[in-house]
Amino acid sequence: MAGLISIAGGGESGTGAAVLAKQKGYTVFLSDSGEIKDKYKEVLSNHGIEFEEGGHDLDRLIQADELIKSPGIPDKAPLVKMFREAGKPVIDEIEFAGRYTAGKTICITGSNGKTTTPMLCYHMLKNGGLDVALAGNIGRSMAAQLAERDYAYWVLELSSFQLDGMYRFKADIAILLNITPDHLDRYNYQLENYVASKFRITQNQDEQCAFIYWCDDPIIKKELSKTELKARQFPFTTSLPENPETWLGAWQNENEIHIQTINNYLTMSIHDLALQGKHNVFNSMASGIAGRILELRKELVRDSLMNFDNIEHRLEFIAKVAGITFINDSKATNINSTWYALESVEEPIIWIAGGVDKGNDYSELFPLIENRVKALICLGVDNEKLHKAFEGKISVIKDVMSADEAVKTAYDLGYKGDTVLLSPACASFDLFENYEDRGHQFKAAVKRL
Repeated sequence: MAGLISIAGGGESGTGAAVLAKQKGYTVFLSDSGEIKDKYKEVLSNHGIEFEEGGHDLDRLIQADELIKSPGIPDKAPLVKMFREAGKPVIDEIEFAGRYTAGKTICITGSNGKTTTPMLCYHMLKNGGLDVALAGNIGRSMAAQLAERDYAYWVLELSSFQLDGMYRFKADIAILLNITPDHLDRYNYQLENYVASKFRITQNQDEQCAFIYWCDDPIIKKELSKTELKARQFPFTTSLPENPETWLGAWQNENEIHIQTINNYLTMSIHDLALQGKHNVFNSMASGIAGRILELRKELVRDSLMNFDNIEHRLEFIAKVAGITFINDSKATNINSTWYALESVEEPIIWIAGGVDKGNDYSELFPLIENRVKALICLGVDNEKLHKAFEGKISVIKDVMSADEAVKTAYDLGYKGDTVLLSPACASFDLFENYEDRGHQFKAAVKRL
């Protein structure tokens, strides 16, 4: 037998890790302090994996050689502390799964855009006929898919929480889109801790690897000035480089993007991109660089950037009702994501925001809301911080407690030509199960109008 493994968390990540560990010969015990969904219980039972819910049997769990924890469990959790004090490894599901793949990994992180870019990379590789899987902080877990079969390429969306539990894992291509303050409650409210977490995507990279990053980001630029990287670097920028003929990476010059890797050059109009908006130019450039590093034909890269369908819950057009446009951006759980959403809408906005605040500084949004946001609908249990930030700046502010109430209120306030934008800037778990649940309820309410 390979040994004993304890798993904390019975969601997508934990259940996938349990299935893979059992397949690799480990004795597995999974524990969840809350309730495990029926679909995951069924998977665990079908694979003969022992589990518990509603609490942790610490004495049993500590018998294992290592702990695989779900990303949502903080380091200060008693179970995690117990393992660390015993000198036993505490790792993430991706770290564990990475031991068993021979495939190349394309890993993406960032405070914003980190779901759009992996979807775009996956779309591109799929179009190129490559044997590719999509996993990480999106869709089915890497471990669950790997238990079925390995893939030649893995496109992985990685959160800072996942990166924190990764040690020996290596990204063949690492993409760092941007860094803005987020989840600081998990990092002792120290930005430098969060930045260090994001830069873990470059750990273990060697000269054969590639690092793609937004070089205009002041936080990334500062961190790079004191970091030595072995990987080949491919920056992207929204300005014209001083020496474009020798620039390896991508840049925007007026209405064109240029992508240049070693002996490869591609240019196209931003108006031809499937995803419009300033932030999506970044996502397209980063994905395009990755595609060219993998030596995908430039025609295929161009076509993929032109025919990609946007992901659900990210600036997703839902419907136009009586001339009022409804957009679902439920995945915007931080200020930076909401900033991009507000920036992308040119019509008068009725903005639906709120939920569990993660230490937001709403002042960053003040220049965008002026003369653009005509009403704010606060969808959350505690809306005091939103009121304090925007009273006197937005003329109409209403409080609601459900997606239905939010949509009806927005519709009543709206006129032809207005846009109702759900872009919460907050986590969802005060009123909803997750951001997907919030988005689905919003969409359903719009369709009931």
